[in-house]
Amino acid sequence: MRNEIEALAPAGYYLAIRVGFAFPLIEQNRLPERWVREYTASALMMHDPAMRWAYANRGVIRTSALAADDIQGVFELGKVHGLEFGAIVSCVDRGGAGQRSFGFFFRRDREYSDEELDRLYGWLLEEHSIHAQPRNLTAAELETLGYVKNGMLMKEIANVLGVSESAVKQRLRNARLKLNAKTGSQAAARATMLGMI
Repeated sequence: MRNEIEALAPAGYYLAIRVGFAFPLIEQNRLPERWVREYTASALMMHDPAMRWAYANRGVIRTSALAADDIQGVFELGKVHGLEFGAIVSCVDRGGAGQRSFGFFFRRDREYSDEELDRLYGWLLEEHSIHAQPRNLTAAELETLGYVKNGMLMKEIANVLGVSESAVKQRLRNARLKLNAKTGSQAAARATMLGMI
């Protein structure tokens, strides 16, 4: 999908997946460097209608629909850097509480079609869901993943935990399934990325 995102946003894009208290779990900034420097140095985030919309709403909208809210001229400044036409996509965990994910996508040539907006929103929802922290891992499974993360072999883990190797294998099998991972190492890496171990 990344190639498709780059094709849909040839002028650049910014993604924040699973924003917690202050920082996203995953952040991708493919916006023009000069724009990022100007945006940061001028503290434009405080005046950016796209950012306000992303934190207050869920769904998708074109930046042109927010032009009247752009009192400080953030969008006009962005156009100087090739960010002529934009789409803002935002989603949040069910119930409105919890983590939020959002993205800003830009092109120079034309407005985004409704179909393209739907594809961007669907993709963001999928990324938000994929990177959700599973709530059903047991303490034993997390403990075992912690040992895997530290490079211990199954036999060593079994010895430290005082259980059989088959019990360790079962814990890892359960953790892999819950984390949608193919190997124990991949499950441990994913649990680490999600802040679980």
